[in-house]
Amino acid sequence: MRSIFRAITSLIIGLSISSFALAAVKPHALFADGAVLQQGMPVPVWGWADDGEKVTVEFQGQKVSATPSAGSGGKWMVMLKALKAGGPFEMKISGTNTITLKNVLVGEVWLCSGQSNMAWRLSQTSNAEADIAAAKYPNIHLFTVPNNPKDEPVADVKAAWQECTPETAKNFSAVGYFFGRALQLARQGVPVGLINSSVGGTPSEAWTSGEVVRNDPNFAGVRERYAKAVADWPEAKAKWEAALEKHKEIAAKARGEGKTAPPAPAKPFGPEHQNRPVGLYNGMIAPLVPYALRGAIWYQGESNAGRAYEYRSIFPAMIQDWRKAWNSEMTFLFVQLAPYAPPAAYTYAELREAQLLTLKLPKTGMAVITDVGEERDIHPKQKQPVGERLALAARAIAYGEKIEYSGPVYSGLKVEGNRAVLSFKHAGGGLVAKGDKLTGFTIAGADQKFVPAEAEIKGDKIIVSNSSVATPVAVRFGWENWPVLNLWNKAGLPATPFRTDDFPMVTAPKQQAAK
Repeated sequence: MRSIFRAITSLIIGLSISSFALAAVKPHALFADGAVLQQGMPVPVWGWADDGEKVTVEFQGQKVSATPSAGSGGKWMVMLKALKAGGPFEMKISGTNTITLKNVLVGEVWLCSGQSNMAWRLSQTSNAEADIAAAKYPNIHLFTVPNNPKDEPVADVKAAWQECTPETAKNFSAVGYFFGRALQLARQGVPVGLINSSVGGTPSEAWTSGEVVRNDPNFAGVRERYAKAVADWPEAKAKWEAALEKHKEIAAKARGEGKTAPPAPAKPFGPEHQNRPVGLYNGMIAPLVPYALRGAIWYQGESNAGRAYEYRSIFPAMIQDWRKAWNSEMTFLFVQLAPYAPPAAYTYAELREAQLLTLKLPKTGMAVITDVGEERDIHPKQKQPVGERLALAARAIAYGEKIEYSGPVYSGLKVEGNRAVLSFKHAGGGLVAKGDKLTGFTIAGADQKFVPAEAEIKGDKIIVSNSSVATPVAVRFGWENWPVLNLWNKAGLPATPFRTDDFPMVTAPKQQAAK
């Protein structure tokens, strides 16, 4: 009898503890010690509690309450009115329990996303030792989302805010760090929050929502490739697992002989691959929505380089997808691919053009980095110019500063006899050739055969010609995977590669002409 009583008592105590644990208010991981909240706009704060449990959030003199409704999974959300920059502050979140968040700042919040060149750590850069030692910015806080591809959207992430110190900055996104540092220095020390959500080797469709990937006609090729990968998956997975077993033997033998083991065979593309469409959006973007942001910076495109024609439509669609998710025309800034020499001709040139065309979307900006590429390394080690040029674009586009933020961008061609006269936007006080003569220009006549061209700056124009081309039809600049270029403006920013023609692209579907 006593044993039965003890069992019943234990059950009651266990249920009580379980009920209390369920009732405890739990904010989203973004709302924790060290959080940075966006100034100057409404700020949603959310988390989970019991259905019907009143949750109250107190911050900067505001006191707002919400109650999870039945069927909501216990999710609550309150909306704070626009906040003033500063801190540190405390935020109190209370229900059946009370949580006090400390060292909360209010300032500018930016999402940093993309593939390996955004994920590239500060410790891997060209001046790492000195930059890490100097990374002492208590008003810059860092948040890194773990790699987490998922088949369905998730609600939360396992991560925490960290104050920017040499120890925390060294493993953070280098581009993100240099962007945030430049932004804070230019904005009189206003706090900056940087959320890094990036994964190496990933295509843009992995970062796009299921609604868009399933329904947008521009993603037809993405859907077809993935459907084939799913159909081929059982056989591909079996071969991969067999190759892994064989690799273990080879690696063990190599280690026994004091040699370096060869790399393991890569997992085939399919349902379990991080690059599957939508997966990274579900696990690494969806759980961040609708955290209040000023905008996003993006460094990606290498994994889409062989599909530049398709990228013309699916990259802008991804940007619009994020804006729809956040219900905000957030500023979106991206990095044009650096010079690099992959084996397939013109794939990077065409991807850069796809990125350039994306500037047609409002509130977008592009950092050109033709001066920092490495011919045989897809990961340029100079990340400081990348982050700082993104910060220039942020200052102009997001904050309305009257500064030049872009290098020269081609705007028009006029043929005068055997000369092509080019016009530019963003001349930045004047066009400059860094060297004796301009490099990287080619010209073609009606035969569409491009030959090296002489190019000369005349005021705010560039005159391009070749004695063998009597009547120019088209001019190209930097139209190579690995261009060597020296056209800048007096504001100290390099010109973007471009072409004046719409001749067929190497990455266009064979049945389609380039547009």
